[in-house]
Amino acid sequence: MSRLDAAWGGAGDPMDLNREQLIAVNDAIGVLRRRLDAVHVSVGAGIARESRPELGAGSLAKHQGYRNPARLIAATTGVSTGEAARLVAVGEATAPRADLLGQRLPAKYPSVREALAAGALGAPAAALIVAMLDRCRVAVGAARVAEAERVLVEQAAGLSVDEVRRLVVRAEAWVDPDGVEPRAEEQRSRRSLTLFERDGMVHLNAVLDAETAAPVVAAIRGFVSAAFAARQEAPDAGAPDADRRTVPMIQADALAAFAGHVLGCAARLPLAGATVVVRVGLGDLEAGSGSAQVDGIDQPVSVGAVRRMAAGGGVIPCVLGGGSEVLDWGREKRLFTRAQRLALVERDGGCAMCGLPPEMTKAHHIRWWSRDRGPTDLSNGVLLCETCHHRIHDNGWDIHIDSGERGSGGGGSGGGMARVWFVPPRYIDPARTPRLGGRARFDIAA
Repeated sequence: MSRLDAAWGGAGDPMDLNREQLIAVNDAIGVLRRRLDAVHVSVGAGIARESRPELGAGSLAKHQGYRNPARLIAATTGVSTGEAARLVAVGEATAPRADLLGQRLPAKYPSVREALAAGALGAPAAALIVAMLDRCRVAVGAARVAEAERVLVEQAAGLSVDEVRRLVVRAEAWVDPDGVEPRAEEQRSRRSLTLFERDGMVHLNAVLDAETAAPVVAAIRGFVSAAFAARQEAPDAGAPDADRRTVPMIQADALAAFAGHVLGCAARLPLAGATVVVRVGLGDLEAGSGSAQVDGIDQPVSVGAVRRMAAGGGVIPCVLGGGSEVLDWGREKRLFTRAQRLALVERDGGCAMCGLPPEMTKAHHIRWWSRDRGPTDLSNGVLLCETCHHRIHDNGWDIHIDSGERGSGGGGSGGGMARVWFVPPRYIDPARTPRLGGRARFDIAA
């Protein structure tokens, strides 16, 4: 409190604090909160001791009208019952103990107790460490747990609770490597995906183990990254119909795009640009024990899972232009064929407007199939992502594909570079100046 008072200085209001004072006050609040946590966990352990079940009606919590000490603490401090229960668990794990003869013994986790008392560790971070050490205690023994406690307390100082949580997850794989596989199997058995409709919206709730989630996370994050890259390279980022989706909205669009791709894909679905990176030691891989880390996922996976993931991968060679496949179908076919799509990929390189990669696009008719009676030909096709497709249809953009013929200046050679041009609506550009799309174009045969 003295440190906080000194940092506050003579300011009468938080708005009067300068930058140096703001940092000093924030640091002082952090120390005060952690010191208060140290007192609170001890008090929580005391309340739990005076509320133990064998006391029956004499329990302190029941005297106050509560079923257990966690409910008493939650009601009086405004935290959740779960948080109060974790506070009690930390207090009991760091409180001095006594043997059967009444002799005092050190705390179960003395390093955590010292860090709490020194204000280096808060109760939420201490709860994460204590819970992990308790899980591993029987399997690995007291000596390894004590070493893990010391290292974790040293590393956790100055970290946020989220960072401590990631640290603890990785530490558990180091403390108890033989437990990674059983934990992974238990987590895999709890994987689920539920769908239901409410208020006109479809709600999806997925709970996935690390192995199942790895390709999902990689694909969706790759889609989001590509969307933001395309947004930065947009010809007019301030246009009224520019992409202003939030990250959750883009992730929802990613799921829809992937599902749509699967439904329309005749062959195995490749996800170019979304790679699952798994890091594993060579010794662990050869021995078949230990754990590995998947980029983007905190939860370690077992070496067995690594082998399964590797077996599921593959390199798919692709030869374009073979088989003398027909690329123009006129009005005979409603949808573009796979061969036509490959040719459009060669021409457009991805979304012809914003530049998203090919796997995030669909082939669309420039002159609509129904309204304009447009043919399913390459000259009437263009690759567009879902967002650009909506921009064009909803806002009245026009699309033109030039012939790719070079000017008559010297040195021209046969063939050319076909290009897709976009003409904006008048309310965006009164002059309706054509704009080239967001991708480099490739030479194709005339």
